[in-house]
Amino acid sequence: MTRPATRDDLSALPVEVAPRLLGALLETVVGGERVVVRLTEVEAYHGRGTGDRPDPGSHARMGPTARNATMWGEPGHLYVYLSHGIHSCVNVVCGPDGIAGGVLLRGAEVTEGAEVAERRRLERRGAVRSPRDLARGPGRLGDAVGLRHPVHDGIDAITGEEQSGARARLLLPAEPVAVVAAGPRVGVAGVAGTDAFPWRFWIEGDATVSVFRWGRGAAEVAGR
Repeated sequence: MTRPATRDDLSALPVEVAPRLLGALLETVVGGERVVVRLTEVEAYHGRGTGDRPDPGSHARMGPTARNATMWGEPGHLYVYLSHGIHSCVNVVCGPDGIAGGVLLRGAEVTEGAEVAERRRLERRGAVRSPRDLARGPGRLGDAVGLRHPVHDGIDAITGEEQSGARARLLLPAEPVAVVAAGPRVGVAGVAGTDAFPWRFWIEGDATVSVFRWGRGAAEVAGR
């Protein structure tokens, strides 16, 4: 069972909201094609002045910019940014309006619209090895749900208002996921990618969770 998310549901700090998003559904309709994914892996990021300590891994660590403007807005919008020049990654904005924060959607299971998701993946990056890989990893997830930077950055997942031919809705589980694992964020450089920031949350044992990898210099900082 799920229910539509509200802004109040997302008004706490990202590190508090992130584990609550596990098991949630993200529904998108892009160009008339509907895809639904069940979230299995997320990561929290705090902006400057958010929480009790700086987050050196956040896009908003230095304050507002044109790129991260959506992170500073009201909760429930989706911050869609471009990674490595090719991957459109999707974040749920969290925290009060004017306080920057977001939860990166890192992995998901496609529960409806698998044929659409697979076609989008094939159009962008070639063969799909198995159904579990359709939205396994933030770039694949962005492809599967069809949201693209910059046209869909800021789309409202609470009201479902159309933006650039797309709609998005976030539906929260009625009951929290029973077993939640936590650890360092994937591929984040330096101390921000170590146990000092155990802000990655995932559903233990789910096949759609991505493989952990150290970011640049993170393993050395962690002494691994």
